[in-house]
Amino acid sequence: MPTHAGNDAVAYRFANVRIGGGGFVSGLLYHPNEAGLLYARTDVGGAYRWDPSRSRWKPLLDWLPASDDNLYGVDGFAVDPRDAGRLYLLTGTYTASWAGNGAVLVSTDRGDHFTRSDLPFPVGGNEQGRNNGERLAVDPNDGSILFLGSRNAGLWRSADHGATWKKVDGFPAVASGADASARHGSRTQPVGIVFVVFEPGSGKRGHASGTLYAGVSTRGGGLFRSNDGGRSWSAVAGQPTGLRPHLMVRAGDGSYVLTYGDEAGPDNMHDGAVWKYAPASGKWTDITPIPRTDGQPSGFGWNAIAVDKADPQAVMTATFGHYTPKDLLFRSTDGGQHWQEVFAHSQFDTDHPAWLKEHTPHWIASIAIDPHDPDRAWFVTGYGVWATDDLRQVDQGGTVHWRFLDDGLEEIVAKAIISPATGPHLLSAMYDMDGYRHDDLAVAPPQFAAPPRYTDADDIANAGGRPEVVVRSGWLREHEGSAVRLAYSTDGGAHWQPFATEPVHMEGAGGGSVAIAADGGHVVWFPRDAKHGYLTQDVGAHWQPVVGVEESVRVVADRIDPKRFYAVDAEKKAVFVSRDGGAHFEPIRGELGDFASSSSRLRLGASPDVAGQLYLSSRAGLVHGSDDGKVLNKAKDMTRVDAFGFGKAAPGGSQSTLYAAGKRGDQEGIFRSTDGGEHWLRIDDDAHRYGAISMITGDPRVFGRVYFGTSGRGILYGDPAKAGGP
Repeated sequence: MPTHAGNDAVAYRFANVRIGGGGFVSGLLYHPNEAGLLYARTDVGGAYRWDPSRSRWKPLLDWLPASDDNLYGVDGFAVDPRDAGRLYLLTGTYTASWAGNGAVLVSTDRGDHFTRSDLPFPVGGNEQGRNNGERLAVDPNDGSILFLGSRNAGLWRSADHGATWKKVDGFPAVASGADASARHGSRTQPVGIVFVVFEPGSGKRGHASGTLYAGVSTRGGGLFRSNDGGRSWSAVAGQPTGLRPHLMVRAGDGSYVLTYGDEAGPDNMHDGAVWKYAPASGKWTDITPIPRTDGQPSGFGWNAIAVDKADPQAVMTATFGHYTPKDLLFRSTDGGQHWQEVFAHSQFDTDHPAWLKEHTPHWIASIAIDPHDPDRAWFVTGYGVWATDDLRQVDQGGTVHWRFLDDGLEEIVAKAIISPATGPHLLSAMYDMDGYRHDDLAVAPPQFAAPPRYTDADDIANAGGRPEVVVRSGWLREHEGSAVRLAYSTDGGAHWQPFATEPVHMEGAGGGSVAIAADGGHVVWFPRDAKHGYLTQDVGAHWQPVVGVEESVRVVADRIDPKRFYAVDAEKKAVFVSRDGGAHFEPIRGELGDFASSSSRLRLGASPDVAGQLYLSSRAGLVHGSDDGKVLNKAKDMTRVDAFGFGKAAPGGSQSTLYAAGKRGDQEGIFRSTDGGEHWLRIDDDAHRYGAISMITGDPRVFGRVYFGTSGRGILYGDPAKAGGP
């Protein structure tokens, strides 16, 4: 729907720039009793509901504003088996102190609307263990009761449909101890309680269940049981030790199947197992599809598990971290005594999107078998969702056909976007997927052609006077080769070549910020973590250190004058100019320098209209100045600017349109100005906020069109809604 247009707003329609997946879908959840009702959760892109009539996913959290961006990470979800309308999301992306606490979002209409219950602890939807679950559970006998397994604050209970929560004092302290944490880079992250599972036979309708289980991510025996409705807990006898429990699923015959790994995942997992537990007898049976040899670590773990609702003997699981050649999917029809490797008897439709051909399944964190159609099944990967309608063909020796069903599920995170004046409408640099050239915004293109192909592309820029000349920076993991981490294109990103060399003795990991002069003749590169910037005038055949600016800064080129470059050091709160093609930089002082020194979260952009002029934004607003330090204008009413960019001038005008994400007064949103920042119109609405917007630009060829990158909902574009149109 378009925005509501008032005197201070203009109606817009928004849509995703089509990429087709590209991010980690960390969980799938069918409603057990409502046909076709399926949900997906993601680590940074919110939650989605599958729309069978349109064969596409509907995003459920686009209403979150920038101030609630942390809630886009979904660390768990649950449905009420007796009420198809009820959906619960455990939201929060990071447990670091700067992120704030998480929340439970409660819906009674399948995710169309939510109420919010703030929690007194953080949630880590994009941290270690996000592939485990589920941390939220609804009592199948009394839907008002829920349990929540936290990462660092123990077990919590609600008796009012998730509106309020109280800590369960009787749960073992190991849940918030050091053993229930995992390393991620240089930081230790809490993992805590990764699942809660009710035993439905321990209660009756309208009366709380007496028995439930909770799994703690610890190698010391992390499965606990309560027989008194969650008041007291004890470790389950006979359980395996030495591995962390990941998921637990109840089969229709009353048995449980659990997966384990030596690490919580998803970054690393080098060992694991699949076990079956029969509560009636207390018996544990190892049913791992690929048993360990001579007790040695297998080299991979196990995470996803699913059981056919109508057939307790039909079980599916998958390896995790089996990267060479790919993770493996297994199916058993006798409760795990024997297994069939499904991918060995599968065909994958990799035609759409085009980039699928270069990727194989990995990070299979979740498998879902349709409770109303045992032939229909789904599994997730680190880049999206696959589905089949003929799963049981594998039982008969036939072929299983898989389709990539990610329409609407756009989760990829961009690092930089540009809209050239000629050629493609959009070029992007991406986390995980390198980058894309979009000639048609509704068509998912292949990734940038190799060589080079980067793990991440950090930045992308084109020459102001030669828009078809483009540069991009990127980096690779150590095992992915030693290609030059800077590339250029002379045809608008259709073809790429690596620069001839990298600077001698270059520090850092590559990537970083890059800019190209307006005439395409000079390139200035500040690699990430480097102590110096570098200049080349011959696409990398020769390099010289940049003088006057140290360490990593953000660099941009003047859009008109090839001799001018600008740089901003957000940490030191300083802005710089070069007037000799990037060889030497000097600080910009005066009013513009004072604005920089008193600001936080500085961003820099060169004027597309006048040489020697630039814009600076911060948490204090947006200013337009000249490179001699004069402030020419301060954007009125904009009290905070998180990102800004430029687009085509309004009809009859000559000044580029300004777009900004931030605050106008006390109102968060996306805004545009056609008069240099004197007046601003809001162009988003309360249902279309998309969380934090980290980059924004207009289209230099289409007035009113805006592109922006989010922290988890992909790249979106907006066009003014046509008057009287649908």
